[in-house]
Amino acid sequence: MKRYYFDIIDGDEIFPDEEGLELSTIEKVQEEAARSLADMARDAVRSQSGKGKQEMAIEVRDDHGLALLWQIIGFS
Repeated sequence: MKRYYFDIIDGDEIFPDEEGLELSTIEKVQEEAARSLADMARDAVRSQSGKGKQEMAIEVRDDHGLALLWQIIGFS
């Protein structure tokens, strides 16, 4: 299995994934990225109190640092 890294972008902050996950297919990578982004958005909505517009994203990299997938969500 290949290892994939899920970097989190929350507004202007970037949180690189140092550990990564081993997943068997690109479909599993897409599912994990979507699930993680949905969890992040849910948590942000729960804690949001008049913060205005927010954008969050996940960038998925492979072992070589090549960006394979980018998912973004914005809400206000």
